[in-house]
Amino acid sequence: MSAASGPSETWHYSAVGPDGRLVHGDMLASTEQQVMQRLQRQKLMVVQVAPATRRGAVQGGVRVLLGRRHTLRLRPAEVADFTRKLATMLTAGLDLDRALRFLGETAVGPRNGRVIGALRDRVRDGEAFAEALETMPSVFPKLYVGMVRAGEAGGALGEALLHLSELLERERKLRATIQSAMIYPAVLVVASVFSIVLLLTQVLPQFVPLFEENGATLPLATRIVIATGSFLTHWGLVLLVAFGIAGVSIHAALRKPERRLVFDRFLLRVPILGSLLLEIMAAQFTRTLGTLMQNGVPIVGALRITEGVIGNTAGAACVSEATRDMREGRGLAYSLERTKVFPEAMIHFLRVGEETAQLSAIALRSADIHEDASRVIIQRLLAILVPAITIIMGVLVAGIVSALLLAMLSLNDLAH
Repeated sequence: MSAASGPSETWHYSAVGPDGRLVHGDMLASTEQQVMQRLQRQKLMVVQVAPATRRGAVQGGVRVLLGRRHTLRLRPAEVADFTRKLATMLTAGLDLDRALRFLGETAVGPRNGRVIGALRDRVRDGEAFAEALETMPSVFPKLYVGMVRAGEAGGALGEALLHLSELLERERKLRATIQSAMIYPAVLVVASVFSIVLLLTQVLPQFVPLFEENGATLPLATRIVIATGSFLTHWGLVLLVAFGIAGVSIHAALRKPERRLVFDRFLLRVPILGSLLLEIMAAQFTRTLGTLMQNGVPIVGALRITEGVIGNTAGAACVSEATRDMREGRGLAYSLERTKVFPEAMIHFLRVGEETAQLSAIALRSADIHEDASRVIIQRLLAILVPAITIIMGVLVAGIVSALLLAMLSLNDLAH
C-alpha cells in the first residue's frame, strides 16, 4: 500500500456489495484512487466517489436513508426477458460484450440498466460470465449461475441460455396459472365477508331499537346474530389486529427449520391441496434436474442446485438425502422412493431414465406430465372451491336475514 501523497480528507462513496445491494459510506483518505483501492479490496464494486462536502454529506445521508430502493433486484419476468434476449444474440453470433452493451443501451428502466452495466463491467475486467452473475445472488439464483457455468465450460453459452429461458418461462406460466386460478375465489371470499360484516354491523343495529321498544322476547337465532353484530362493532378492530399479530407470529415460528419441516409435511398430506403441491414439486424437480443435466452439469451438482429450487422443505430434505446416496453409489430413483415424498409416477420415470441412460430426457418428459397434472388439479380445486364458498356465504347471509325476519314476525304476533 502506497503512502498518502497529501493531507487526508473525507470522501463519500457508493458501491455495490457482493449481495447486489448498494451501500454508502464515508472514508478518510488522501486521494480518490486510494478510496477506490480500499473498496476493491473489500470486494465492493465502486459506483461513485466524491469529496464529502457539506452538501455532499447531506445528499449522502439522504441516499443512505433511501438506499433500500436502489437494491439491485429484478422481477422474475425481467430476468426471463433478459435471458431470452441474450440467448438470441449469442446464438446469432454476437459476442458477449457486444450483446451486453446492446441490452444495456436498450434496457427498460434504470434497474435493468444498472444490473446489465455491472455485469458488462465485470466481464470486460476479465471475469467469466458465471462469476459475474454469482456476485448478484439476489438477481441470479444458483440454478441460473450453474447452468451458465456449464454452458461456458462446454462452449455453448447461447444454447445454455436458451434452455434456461425456456425453464424460466415454464416456471412463470405455472406460477401465473396458480395465481390466476386463486384470484376469483379470493375476490369472492373478500366480497362475501364484507357483505356479512356490513349486515351485522350496519344493517342489523338499525332494527335493535325497534325490538327494544316493543319489549318482545326475541328468538334465540336473532339474539345470537345481534350479539355477534355488537361484538364485531365494539371489538372488530381489536380482532383484526389480533389476527394480524397471529399471522406474523406464525410466519416467524415457521422460520425455524424444524417447525417449517413439520408444517410442509402436513401440507403434503392435505387432500387435493397436497396432491397439487406434490405435482408442482415433482414438476420443479424433474424440469430443473433434466435441464441442468442436458446442459452438462453432473448429476450430483445438479441435485445440489435443484435442492435450492424446491420451496417445500420436506421435498428439499428428500433431495438432500438422495444427493448423499448418489455419492455412495446408490441410484436416484431408489433414494427418492425410500423417502416416500415424491409421487410414484415420477419415481417410475426416473428409474426408466436410469436404466436406459436417458435420465435428462426422461426427466424433462416427466416434468411435462406433472405440469399437466397440476393444471388438472387446479381446475378441479377451483371447481370445488368456488361453489363451496358461494354456498357457505349464501347460508350465512340467509341465516342472518332469517333471524331478522323471525324477529319481525314475533313483533307482528305481539301487535295482533
